[in-house]
Amino acid sequence: MKKIISLLFAIILTISVFTPLSALAKDKYFSDEQIEYYKNLGLQGTTVNVYNWGDYISDGSDGSMDVVSEFERLTGAKLNYTNFESNENMYSKLLGGGVSYDVVVPSDYMIERLIEEKMLLPLDYNNIPNFKYIDKKYQNLYFDPEQKYTVCFNTGLTVLIYNKKLVKEKPDSWSVLWDEQYKNKVLMFNNSRDAFAIAQAILNQDLNTTNESDWVEAAELLAKQKDAVNPVYVMDEVFNLMESGEYAFATYYSGDYELMIENNPDLGFCFPKEGVNEFFDAFCIPKCAQNKKGAEAFINFMHEPEVAFDNAEYIFYASPNVTVSKNKESSLYGSKAVYPDEEVKSQYFNNLPQNILELQNTLWSQVKSGKLSQDSKKQEKRIYLYSTVLAAGVVVLLIFSFINRLKKKKEQDLSNLY
Repeated sequence: MKKIISLLFAIILTISVFTPLSALAKDKYFSDEQIEYYKNLGLQGTTVNVYNWGDYISDGSDGSMDVVSEFERLTGAKLNYTNFESNENMYSKLLGGGVSYDVVVPSDYMIERLIEEKMLLPLDYNNIPNFKYIDKKYQNLYFDPEQKYTVCFNTGLTVLIYNKKLVKEKPDSWSVLWDEQYKNKVLMFNNSRDAFAIAQAILNQDLNTTNESDWVEAAELLAKQKDAVNPVYVMDEVFNLMESGEYAFATYYSGDYELMIENNPDLGFCFPKEGVNEFFDAFCIPKCAQNKKGAEAFINFMHEPEVAFDNAEYIFYASPNVTVSKNKESSLYGSKAVYPDEEVKSQYFNNLPQNILELQNTLWSQVKSGKLSQDSKKQEKRIYLYSTVLAAGVVVLLIFSFINRLKKKKEQDLSNLY
């Protein structure tokens, strides 16, 4: 018996010496079938360029999955991952050329624009089998009704975030962002579409209005806000600034609120009664893509149940992936900000006509520069008044000078006669 035990021990020892430990251990995240699938795609040595929102992917910090590294490990491809701050910045980069992205992650209205301008490639869903996990209510969305160009990544709502230590009563309206008692304590969206939407909601306008006078009226309201509270226009900087406790209000997105309260539990939120924007971000492949197969592999990878779950745990946005949204172990399960239990008054963004886009950009620049502010208008009136008075004075001097010349000439003529 001892000989048999010794023999078995020797066999086990031999196997442990000559067999790598990784071959004996199960993969931390993925099944053998998943590993084999990505290995057989033949992406080894290729590069996939991804252009996404900032803080929108799990990066391995705080024990989270390092999505980029895991994709590279499974496929053997190199993943170049860069960030943008707004849809408009992303669009300008694509339109400007000189760059090659394989995957971009724009929002709904921008996707509409990219489709209209024929800047996207149709997806081959045979290469995206994990599309089966996308909840049907997030398929055939209004910006891609034929489900030809997109796979929904995240969805959410805009919210009003407030600091309970600086705000006495829970707000229920966007109008508090115009309250002068909060001067220099307001953080406002630093992108034109979301900022205008808040003013439009207060004015009870359609967020997709094509009436130019509506946009001018909304811009004037934003200019009044600048006069009243001098808001700080921010995007991703909102995290540090709001978590610091120095500001009373911030406008941002529902998932980000859940991230902020982890670092500052004194923050609260509301969906203002005037209404909010409901948005969708989705994976797309632009026409400038050089590695479409790699792009589709990345989109599919992002909806692997393990990846989708870990990513949602990191970025705190509502996921269209049913393996995440219905998972009771999710940190966001039951979150009233991310998965509201009551219907929230909301509107979608549509792509706007070119004349409205140009007007919006012009008005936004004027709002931020202060050209539409009452102080600026008063200054312009003062300058105009001073200029008018000065011009009148010059005219009077010229008239007197002319009269004097005439008088002198007349006197000279009389002197010549005598």
